[in-house]
Amino acid sequence: MGENMILLADDDKDDAEMFCEALAEIDESIVCHCSENGSGVLKLLKAQDKVPGVVFLDLNMPIMNGWECLKQLKAEEHYKDIPVIMISTSSYKNDMDAAANLGAVCYFVKPNNFNDLKQVLGLITSNLKNGLKEGLSSLEKNKYLHVFLPE
Repeated sequence: MGENMILLADDDKDDAEMFCEALAEIDESIVCHCSENGSGVLKLLKAQDKVPGVVFLDLNMPIMNGWECLKQLKAEEHYKDIPVIMISTSSYKNDMDAAANLGAVCYFVKPNNFNDLKQVLGLITSNLKNGLKEGLSSLEKNKYLHVFLPE
C-alpha cells in the first residue's frame, strides 16, 4: 500500500487546498491527489500503480457523491481494503451511522481552523504506516473524528 499517498475527493476548492497545505506541512513526503468528485477518485485509483494509504471522501459532491464512491470502492476487490474516511461539515449521527455501515473506518467533521485540521491529519498520517484501522482506535476521543471500531 502507498502509505505516503492520499486521495481526497472534495468539490470545495478552498477546503481541498487547505487540506493539501496541511498535509504538506505535516510531512513533505506525502503525496495528495485531489479530485472534485468520487468519479475522479475512481479514475485516479485506476491510474496509480499502488493503492493509497487512505481515501478521504466528502459526502456531498456533484457527479458522484462520497456515498456512491464509498459503495463502489467497497464493492471492488482491488479497492475494498483501502481505508476510507468520510469528511463533511455535518455532524449528523445518521450520516456517521451510514458511513460506518457502508465500510468507512472513520467520519471526520471538517474543522474551520487550519491548526485543528493539521493536528487531526497529523494523527491520521502518523498511523498510516502501522495500519490505520488499528491506529484510529487511539484517536476516538478527538472531537473531529468519529472512529468506527470493530465490535
